[in-house]
Amino acid sequence: MEITITGASGFVGSNISKYLEKQNFTIQPLSLREANWRDKFNVNSEAIIHLAGKAHDTSKTQDIEEYFRINTELTIEIFNLFLKSNNKDFFYFSSVKAVADTIEDVLKEEQDANPLTPYGKSKLKAEQYITSQKLPAGKRVFIIRPCMIHGPGNKGNLNLLYKIVEKGIPWPLTNFENQRSFLSIENLSFLVVNMLKNSNVKSGVYNFADDGSLSTNQLITLINEGLNKKPRFLKWSKKYILKLAKIGDTIHLPLNSENLKKLTENYVVSNKKIKQELSIEKLPITVSEGILQTINSFKNK
Repeated sequence: MEITITGASGFVGSNISKYLEKQNFTIQPLSLREANWRDKFNVNSEAIIHLAGKAHDTSKTQDIEEYFRINTELTIEIFNLFLKSNNKDFFYFSSVKAVADTIEDVLKEEQDANPLTPYGKSKLKAEQYITSQKLPAGKRVFIIRPCMIHGPGNKGNLNLLYKIVEKGIPWPLTNFENQRSFLSIENLSFLVVNMLKNSNVKSGVYNFADDGSLSTNQLITLINEGLNKKPRFLKWSKKYILKLAKIGDTIHLPLNSENLKKLTENYVVSNKKIKQELSIEKLPITVSEGILQTINSFKNK
């Protein structure tokens, strides 16, 4: 079974490709950066996994139009090619940020979307186009909304936290209690493979997240566990931390309002719908096991 993957050279794409190949799928990378990518589009592969996109930029320095050109317009173009092709399945990797930048309870698929950033808005606009089109018989479309993805080789926020803990710097945000969902690349790949193999999975929107959630304090504890260190926590007052973050906004320190929000906010994502659709009780690895795998990859590197 041949699978076309856009963004195959990225962190998620390279890991999904390896996982699929172990399951005897044949991978055909499709680079949308190439001027002639349309000529290379395989009309006869089994499925398209569309991962290519412009990532969220927390520094807010990116051109807003670029988000819509890449995340919206390119997605629409490749989706239209899918509709005319013999491909059966289309996976569009959107984001939970296409729905909400902050959440109070648990994010479920049916929540009304209200993204606040160009990134989230561009992802949502692509989703809306896809769901507005009539789907030919025999085709399926999956809109995937992953939360924070991590795994060996990832260079995101977990890597930054790891470096802080590795240096022995005490964690100063202990008084901020929160819960966040994470998504290991292994669980993500497992879900994609099982959706490809299971013809009974219906088209629709699906959240991807590990089972359970972690607080940032628990995350710091796990990182220390991976480093065989005892956690060091500072109980600075929230008021003091908020003042430091505002200073960081002005003089561009690592601790600023944006980073503080990402480190301390609640963002719990439900994965109940996709597990029910696949008739599975739990994912292959727990949220803690996934985090430790990622941490160990940093340590070994």
